[in-house]
Amino acid sequence: MESKNKNIVSGSFLKNYSSILLLLGGIVVGSILGLIYGKDVLIIKPLGDIFLNLLFTAIIPLIFFTIASSIATLDKTGKLGKLFGVVIVVFLGTILISSVLMIIGVLIFPIHQDIILSELPIESIELGSPGSQITQLLTTNDFFELLSRKNMLALILFSFLVGFATLQSGEKGHYFKNFLKSGDEVMKQLLHIIMKTAPIGLGAYFAYQVGIFGPQLFGAYAKPLGLYYGVSIFYFIVFFSFYAFLAGGRHSLGVFWKNNITPSLTALGTCSSIATIPANLEAAEDMKIPSYISNVTIPLGAPLHKDGSAMSSIIKIAVLFAMFGKDFTDPSTLLLALGITVIVSVVEGGIPNGGYIGEVLAITVYGFPMEQALPAAMIIGTLVDPVATLLNANGDLVSAMVVARISEGKKWLSKTANL
Repeated sequence: MESKNKNIVSGSFLKNYSSILLLLGGIVVGSILGLIYGKDVLIIKPLGDIFLNLLFTAIIPLIFFTIASSIATLDKTGKLGKLFGVVIVVFLGTILISSVLMIIGVLIFPIHQDIILSELPIESIELGSPGSQITQLLTTNDFFELLSRKNMLALILFSFLVGFATLQSGEKGHYFKNFLKSGDEVMKQLLHIIMKTAPIGLGAYFAYQVGIFGPQLFGAYAKPLGLYYGVSIFYFIVFFSFYAFLAGGRHSLGVFWKNNITPSLTALGTCSSIATIPANLEAAEDMKIPSYISNVTIPLGAPLHKDGSAMSSIIKIAVLFAMFGKDFTDPSTLLLALGITVIVSVVEGGIPNGGYIGEVLAITVYGFPMEQALPAAMIIGTLVDPVATLLNANGDLVSAMVVARISEGKKWLSKTANL
């Protein structure tokens, strides 16, 4: 009898965690291949590219249907305004907390070393006027441009408007509302199918990252990278646990760490907040976060909410100050750095190494020579990208829990679990 019970438990464990075990297996094998073969692993990188391309092509319609259907099915139009306000406050709060933590880390472990002034080709980056930048950030001048992941905020805004228009249409928009709900379900099933190839795709990506970037972690950038990784891991474990506990006590803490494994591994492997959206949405469903909250918070967080990018912005600024022998501890410098991190969190894309507008902004504001400063910032940005994406993407998931706590009350988890 005891042997039978053990078999049942073992079978249940394999059934519940088989996808995670396969994912871990693929990542371990890929990492070993990267260590053994180094740059030769480029030959299997196309497997990772295929997986990522499938995700990216499916994510655009997923975001549209997910957001539009969630807004369209809200019971009260006033609920949307409250939800949006809570989401922005939570996002801004965690960004500032993570930035301040990294500043404290830099002050405790100051960077006093000469960074190699790498001479890399610099692409011309046109910032344009503030008005034109805002226009390009929020809108496109043609419908087909909404279908590019480079215009995520414009797509999200359009999806909000379509959902709100459907909600306002009442009974006349009934069939369109059903179309949005049906499309949402179809796209989730499609992404579930794509994610079955994740062990191979993420394994190839981990092989590429270990084989190509691994040796650079021990060069001239070792100290700032060690500081970034150390503070980031501390923030990930301690503060994410605190956010989860804040969202619903010990029970929600356990729920978060049980369900964030696949999103975390996806973020580390793809270095893309956008590519992690499907894994986050699936995890949010398993965590019983109300769909109207997760379907808005997580897609909106991919382009807007970046704890990891905010922290990397601080470390980049600290490195630039060390490079040029300037004092980073001045209060006005630190306040300006905080302001820059908030801006960077909005303007940077959710794609791998997506744009260097944040770096250009920091370099311009502080008056560093672009030819020397930008390459150093780019190198650091590339090397911290996996962990930065982990914080960016997983932060959206734990933020959705906090938003649920504020919007639905402290017993939101028990209420949704009983539905």
